[in-house]
Amino acid sequence: MSSTLSGRLEDDRRHERRRAARALLLRPLLRPAGRDAEAFVLVRRHADWLRQWFDLNTGWRLRVEPELARLEKVTADPGDGTRPLVDAQRRPYSRRRYVLLCLALAVLSRSESQITLGLLADDVLLQSSDPELVAAGVDFRLEHVEERRDLVAVVRTLLDLGALTRVSGDEEAYLRAAGDVLYDVDQHVLAGLLAAPVGPSTITATTLDERVQALTATPPPVTEDGRNRAIRHRLTRRLLDDPVLLHADLDADELAYLTSQRRALTDRVEELTGLVAEVRSEGIAMVDPADDLTDLRMPEDGTDGHVALLIAEFLTERAPDPVPVSALRRHVHQLAQSHRADWRKGSDAPGQEITLVATALDRLAALRLVRVDREEVRALPPLHRYALRPATPTETM
Repeated sequence: MSSTLSGRLEDDRRHERRRAARALLLRPLLRPAGRDAEAFVLVRRHADWLRQWFDLNTGWRLRVEPELARLEKVTADPGDGTRPLVDAQRRPYSRRRYVLLCLALAVLSRSESQITLGLLADDVLLQSSDPELVAAGVDFRLEHVEERRDLVAVVRTLLDLGALTRVSGDEEAYLRAAGDVLYDVDQHVLAGLLAAPVGPSTITATTLDERVQALTATPPPVTEDGRNRAIRHRLTRRLLDDPVLLHADLDADELAYLTSQRRALTDRVEELTGLVAEVRSEGIAMVDPADDLTDLRMPEDGTDGHVALLIAEFLTERAPDPVPVSALRRHVHQLAQSHRADWRKGSDAPGQEITLVATALDRLAALRLVRVDREEVRALPPLHRYALRPATPTETM
């Protein structure tokens, strides 16, 4: 009887740890209230175990405080630009929005416990007039509705993260210049947003790539155990974060480690998250049976999802040869004519194929299904699961 009860308690602990880990991977910053409340309780309950797991297997720091739980994730590839910050409509942030987000954070870090959108806008406007920003091409004057819309998009991102909480008012009224909005400012969340092992103020590099590399840099290992630990961290990060880990993307040391430790790596990730390893000759994909740990899906409903699927079929028919982006645009322009009734209005208008192809390639590249090199696109091995194959006699019945 006692052994049965002990087994059930252990199963409950394992289930709770998995739910807590999945919550952290989906939203690395959790707050004790609102939609995060249940997950936050589980993370606090299992904080020591989770902290040890992430430190051992990924090198990510888990910080759990009464006000928040923060998994300080560091990407395995700082140069990966395929997964940008997106707004509430899933549109990637523009350069101006990234700048506005940084300026808004700078303003809020010095603000009182409450602030209005109008006051935030004024302070951001003042910050944007810095000569260095002007020299870099930053042009923000709040004279056009698009600029106000960009600022509102940034504010809604901060609302989603919990850095701001709406007290009264509405952003739509602000866009119409018909009202203002009052927010509470959470300094604990603001202080926890930046996840980087190196303080930005200590970086002397000047170019963007160099600064990003320096921001996420860690001391190089000097022992064999240290080198193996660094490789384990990089591979586990990719298994957790990337849609697929391709052997072709690994260096010789990483590939040798993966070859000898593949089962141990995938078993640990499966045990923690419930993801299932799909192992192929080209690499490994961690598949989520629950389908809620991904921000991009393939296939997906809607015009953009359909275009991505049709482009995938087009590319697999021509693999392994690269396909010019211009050829994809011509193909999509033709498809738009035949799918006029199904795709969103205006998709068949001249020039729309440029946007449709760009959106589809962004999705496929983020899913590690294609590689875009300037004006050419090459299908990667996982894309072939979307190849159009002839139906068998049984399937045609």
